[in-house]
Amino acid sequence: MKPEAVVHPFPAFYRPDSGILILGSFPSVKSREQMFFYGHPQNRFWRVLAALFDAPVPGSVPEKIALLEQNHIALWDVIGSCTVAGSADSSIRDVVPNDLRPILAAAPIRAIYVNGRTADAYYRKYQRSVLGRDAVVLPSTSPANAACSFDRLLSAWSVLKGTNE
Repeated sequence: MKPEAVVHPFPAFYRPDSGILILGSFPSVKSREQMFFYGHPQNRFWRVLAALFDAPVPGSVPEKIALLEQNHIALWDVIGSCTVAGSADSSIRDVVPNDLRPILAAAPIRAIYVNGRTADAYYRKYQRSVLGRDAVVLPSTSPANAACSFDRLLSAWSVLKGTNE
């Protein structure tokens, strides 16, 4: 697939009571098509959140929004625009970061988590010094991280449960 310049096509999701901010790197092709986060059917993000919070796995965007709202979770991506070949994080170039300060100004974010090493690398490069806040790195829920079992993901991501209590 040929690299193309892409601007993040949908806004951050957060509410005034969001206490957790989860950051990805940049939305996949499927997410860009659906205009919402973690749209690839093989991405385990929604299954992990549903299992953590004892909820049904959401299928539609309104169901995903309800799960986020019920658990005070904000979602956004570190990257606002870049050159990328399809959904391959390894192909990301020419990064322009998103401004995360509006979320932190609008919501009482107690903890920031990054979904995978790529999001962590770009967070450290572009965000940490601007925000003065570290992020907790969680294993990627991407289908590209097939070496990480669902049980391992669930165990690692269980740190979210304590953040909003």
